Amino acid sequence: MFQKIVVPVDLAHEAALQKALQVAVGMAKAHSAELCYVGVASATPGGVARTPEEYKEKLEKFAESQSANHGVQATSHAIMTHDPSTDLNKALEQAIADLKADLVVMATHVPNISDYIWAGHGAHVAAHSTASVLLVRD
Repeated sequence: MFQKIVVPVDLAHEAALQKALQVAVGMAKAHSAELCYVGVASATPGGVARTPEEYKEKLEKFAESQSANHGVQATSHAIMTHDPSTDLNKALEQAIADLKADLVVMATHVPNISDYIWAGHGAHVAAHSTASVLLVRD
């Protein structure tokens, strides 16, 4: 049913993604699908990496470790932007379309008051993507 599953990841908050990562692996195994871990980062030095090349390498290693640890086919797709906090939704939309994903598995939080005013990233992706979107609450 699904062939390409996109999993947005924030390497700075890997621990908070564990439940969504497990769900994505389970879906990939159930459907013999490929996982693609997508990361959006700034081209300027940050807490995860000092250069875009270093970030891409870390994301590739993350995908390789997920593949090796869980026995699934996995790739990575790094996106560099000037301001990830404001560009994240559009960058994810574009990546999902470019990668021809048919499922997105995203970690999310329990809604709070601000979510009734501004849509969260998962809600935005679900509203603006042709792919199915599975939001996983931690």
